[in-house]
Amino acid sequence: MSTNQIGLEKKDMSAVIEQLNNLLSTYHIFYINVRGYHWNVKGPHFFSLHEKFEELYTDLQVQIDEIAERVLTLGGTPLHAYSDFAKHSGIQEHKDVFSGEDCVKGVVAGLQELIAEQRKVSAVAEEAEDQGTADLVDDYVQEQEKLIWMYNAFLG
Repeated sequence: MSTNQIGLEKKDMSAVIEQLNNLLSTYHIFYINVRGYHWNVKGPHFFSLHEKFEELYTDLQVQIDEIAERVLTLGGTPLHAYSDFAKHSGIQEHKDVFSGEDCVKGVVAGLQELIAEQRKVSAVAEEAEDQGTADLVDDYVQEQEKLIWMYNAFLG
């Protein structure tokens, strides 16, 4: 059988699956960073940022699951070990961050990296005629562009 369960050519999906696994890795590291911001933020904006970071990491959890399920739908295996995430992520751990401003800067940088990677995934997916994957990540980009605007407004 040369097609996968959703009718796409198996040989054409390897690049999409690889890009999705890289994206999944970046999401996981970013998720961990945002959890750290949520737990450790200090300062005059603690209450508002603590709540916003919780909203963000809750959304990231859902997106992580959707990306992993997309990999499975395409016939691949999602990465699922921290060592793989660290190796394939486009961002690094952001440890020992406490000031609200530094946390928000970390969020903006992480979102910018996610958007850049998702645009790559979308291009590879469209080339493979995988509109489902392209639509999935394009929706994330639209949401995250708005978040960047909002967090940058906070930064002034």
